Amino acid sequence: MNRLRRRLADLRESRRKALVAFITGGDPDRATTAPALHALVSGGADVLEVGVPFSDPEAEGPAVQKSSERALAVGTRLSDVLDIVKQFRKDDANTPVLLMGYLNSFERMGYREFVDRAAKAGVDGVIVVNLPPEEAREFAALMHERDLDIVFLIAPTTTPGRIETIAARASGFIYYVALRGVTGANHLTTDGIAEQIERIRACTDVPIMIGFGIKDGASASRVAPLADGVVVGSSIVSTMESLQKEPMKIPAALEAQVKEIRTAIDR
Repeated sequence: MNRLRRRLADLRESRRKALVAFITGGDPDRATTAPALHALVSGGADVLEVGVPFSDPEAEGPAVQKSSERALAVGTRLSDVLDIVKQFRKDDANTPVLLMGYLNSFERMGYREFVDRAAKAGVDGVIVVNLPPEEAREFAALMHERDLDIVFLIAPTTTPGRIETIAARASGFIYYVALRGVTGANHLTTDGIAEQIERIRACTDVPIMIGFGIKDGASASRVAPLADGVVVGSSIVSTMESLQKEPMKIPAALEAQVKEIRTAIDR
């Protein structure tokens, strides 16, 4: 059992909701990312997502798009993100780390090379936004050889039959996209979420995280009871953007921001 599955199993046993926090690797510079990750953990994040900068992140809203642009502007590539995880692991051997990105980056490196380097760096899995499960067989087989997970996404528009297909191949957790739109959207409601989560639960015992549109403690506490945890990204990335010219202030700001969300979920 890898770090991700162990952490989520422990949280489920203790009846606590998982807080998954996202930032983009290399934003606003590579030196800032590892300290930012440690700050997220200090604030109460249970699982970390590190975005792989990409030029055309079609599922992302403006905040995450701009974070990719900043990271790419300083030359951050997939190999640099792996180095960042390796640096993070020097002081944290336990917090699960996922890479979130687009298939182009992993294909360019090569599946085998990526999987080997990811395992050595201390990565626990990936979320590949534009990789459907039917096209993931080769990549998934290599990942599972190294006990790494591929997390798939399910949307409000996903049909029951499609849910069964995705759930049958899920590992780590299922990422439920809570709204129609891109990350950071402002129209999150709980309408229909519970029903869709129940459809997913009927097909699998894999934990379910709700993401997209969750910005703060108030929004996180509304949806957390419906699943096994929540994913928060755009609002954290926006905090980093606001402090990009003062990167030394970023860790303290992130710790405080995540602590507010963690407290609200636990309450």
